[in-house]
Amino acid sequence: MPTIRDVAERAGVATMTVSRVINNSGYVSDATRTKVESAIADLGYVPNMLGPSLRFNQTNTLALILTDITNPFWTTVARGVEDAAQEQDYSIILCNTDENLKKQDQYLNMLLKRRIDGMLFVPADNRAESVQLIQKQNVGVVVLDRSLSNVDVDIVRGDSFGGAYQLAKHLVELGHRDIAVLSGPQNIFTSTERVAGFRQAMSEAGLDHNYENVYWGSFRQNPSEIAERALQASPHPTAFLAVNNFIANGALQSFFQAGLRVPEDVSLASFDDIPAIINPAPFLTVSVQPAYDMGYQATQLLLSRLRNEGPEERQEIVLPTEIFIRQSTAPPSAI
Repeated sequence: MPTIRDVAERAGVATMTVSRVINNSGYVSDATRTKVESAIADLGYVPNMLGPSLRFNQTNTLALILTDITNPFWTTVARGVEDAAQEQDYSIILCNTDENLKKQDQYLNMLLKRRIDGMLFVPADNRAESVQLIQKQNVGVVVLDRSLSNVDVDIVRGDSFGGAYQLAKHLVELGHRDIAVLSGPQNIFTSTERVAGFRQAMSEAGLDHNYENVYWGSFRQNPSEIAERALQASPHPTAFLAVNNFIANGALQSFFQAGLRVPEDVSLASFDDIPAIINPAPFLTVSVQPAYDMGYQATQLLLSRLRNEGPEERQEIVLPTEIFIRQSTAPPSAI
């Protein structure tokens, strides 16, 4: 990891001058400031904002970077993270990116400056660069709910492919032949993996005409928009697979506005359940990921890495999903 002395040597100045540039304190000429900033960029140096008072450069602090804390799935993951961390006397800093890359990068820069010990990270897209930046600073990281190519990193996620495959197969077994997916962004692994599971089920059932019945959208925006687009197809699907609970909720609103009943007119299945404390009478047929276990196991894995006790090889832990068949799915209407 580059140090402030490395920066000073590269720029040909004293370490005090580098410190003044970083902290924007004291006089530094424009030319010198430019040389220092160029050296910082060239070396990839991240200033330690906590200063030298930290013994052993350890803060007993982890960061949890999520994409949408308003989703009950992520609040449950966060509870698992917090419980596992507190058992080993670690604190958690929670950051919410709203699936926004700029916001994500701002959080990463802030956290790296504060020398947190490790990160539990849900990337806002499939790029490896953010994880590589964390690793370059020798900060431990475990990726949650995603799988990334071109980077060697520990991953803990649910079985997105298998869960979507089982839901799609259930809809086929009910007799549906026109089925569509209401998906999240195309640049996020969980979206593409769940679409792949759906397509596998369609292929096995000889329903290849549904292969492209995929409506891409956002996990966070008003998801009723993609359901409305799907309903404009002719013939419109008799069954829908929503890739998360927020999209499913938006679809229910769209069906109601269109005068369609669930499941009498259309069936709806979804990834991720709503906790019973919020929804005591569950209605949706769902594929449930073990959200708490995902957060708990990821944190245990990260802490084992920080103690140099983890497995020699990087881990990709895929947790199984569980299907719950409820009232929102039924055989297609004869009308």
